[in-house]
Amino acid sequence: MLIKILLLCVFFAVMIGIGLHCRRHATDVDGFVLGGRSVGPWLTAFAYGTSYFSAVIFIGYAGQFGWKYGIASTWIGIGNALIGSLLAWVILGRRTRIMTQHLDSATMPEFFGKRFGSKSLKIGASAIIFVFLVPYTASLYNGLSRLFGMAFHIDYTVCIVIMAVLTGIYVIAGGYMATAINDFIQGIIMLFGIVAVIAAVIMSKGGFMAALDGLARVEDPAVSEMPGAFNSFLGPDPLNLLGVVILTSLGTWGLPQMVQKFYAIESERSIHKGTIISTLFALVVAGGCYFLGGFGRLFSDQIDVEADGFDAIIPTMISNLPDILVGLVVLLVLSASMSTLSSLVIASSSTLTIDFLKDNFIKNMTERTQVLLIRVLIVLFIAISVVIAIVQYKSAVTFIAQLMGVSWGALAGAFLAPLLYGLYWKGTTKIACWCSYIWGAGLMVLNLLFRESFPLLLQSPINAGAFAMLSGMIIVPVISWLTPKPDREMVENCFSWYEKTVTVPAKFALSEEEE
Repeated sequence: MLIKILLLCVFFAVMIGIGLHCRRHATDVDGFVLGGRSVGPWLTAFAYGTSYFSAVIFIGYAGQFGWKYGIASTWIGIGNALIGSLLAWVILGRRTRIMTQHLDSATMPEFFGKRFGSKSLKIGASAIIFVFLVPYTASLYNGLSRLFGMAFHIDYTVCIVIMAVLTGIYVIAGGYMATAINDFIQGIIMLFGIVAVIAAVIMSKGGFMAALDGLARVEDPAVSEMPGAFNSFLGPDPLNLLGVVILTSLGTWGLPQMVQKFYAIESERSIHKGTIISTLFALVVAGGCYFLGGFGRLFSDQIDVEADGFDAIIPTMISNLPDILVGLVVLLVLSASMSTLSSLVIASSSTLTIDFLKDNFIKNMTERTQVLLIRVLIVLFIAISVVIAIVQYKSAVTFIAQLMGVSWGALAGAFLAPLLYGLYWKGTTKIACWCSYIWGAGLMVLNLLFRESFPLLLQSPINAGAFAMLSGMIIVPVISWLTPKPDREMVENCFSWYEKTVTVPAKFALSEEEE
């Protein structure tokens, strides 16, 4: 217990120290929200990766999908690395950085408002972000609480309040730069932690081949009658596995807290390095989490999934490890959760301030007032998510994965298609964006309220979210072709910087010099 407490004290002291150190970068909106658009490749890549993977992944998804699909759940991590990281950086990174700087937009709603010349689009996007980031944030606390309960026997409420307060301190003090530096440190912990835990858990079952053999002997007729289903290449249910891969991989392309990382990239060189670093990080962390979860059924004699739920699987798997490893796991999941929480609260509070309150309710808002209001809203947002997390836990409304599925599905379903087409296609219209907003957010709300009325395949919020994203990619171009074309002058202005000459057109390389 002493080892665990010492590790936590050192961890918290470093996080808060960095937050206080970075106060000088957080004096204006651009510095607080984007770090002055001068964040290098390592910090950006780790900020992207640590915001991507949280307790929701390690405790919720890895446990649930490892139990359902066995070792085939590793495909989810591979998809996260190749689609959610590699392709996201290649397709979105440079263009997002160029156009958002040209349009002087610091948030996703502000980008939509200026790209399509619509104040209503900006306000609508900010409302969707604020509403649907809350359940995702609440899910972070839930996953962490189970691990802390196992390691320290701490009450759930105390656990989430401690995490919320400490995260709030360094985010409020140092803004995005403090978050990015802390994300880098937290990412290092996650890399070492996941490798050590995987090795220890597999060795506890006699090594890799023995564990794989044991998994092949597991039978569950309720899931599949195929022999060796849980150590097979595609698992017992490839179709639903594909839905999880799509939601957790392609979904990052439309999440505001993920896309916003591209706004802050320093240079072309940072994009190339960041792409490689982010992809490798995702392979190790996400691939490792789902690979570990795939062996969950080997611990079925210690887990009552019916009574305790899927969220108890990973904590049970690591409960008998040496204290130093349990302490490392606690730091791993704490790092993942705090990094994601910091990204979520910055995205939500900056969006509400810049895109909703500024000019609509508070006229002539100064830079200082905006930064102050963002900080106040960070406190409010954290407090709301804490209350929802406690209520959800005590009423046992749903599992972590379902909370995250609703949030990811609504946000990515609403924003992915307008963002992608808005960056690449001049013909995208404002009405098409509104249709995507309504379709993505509306479908997930209906799925939450009337799940039993949906077709069987879409009753899962995971599959419904994946469907919302993919169908949005069809809805936006179709509606754009059927509706009046956007103002030509406005569109040409938005795309003009792609053709700005550096040594090649800016669509292929960022200038090393800031304008």
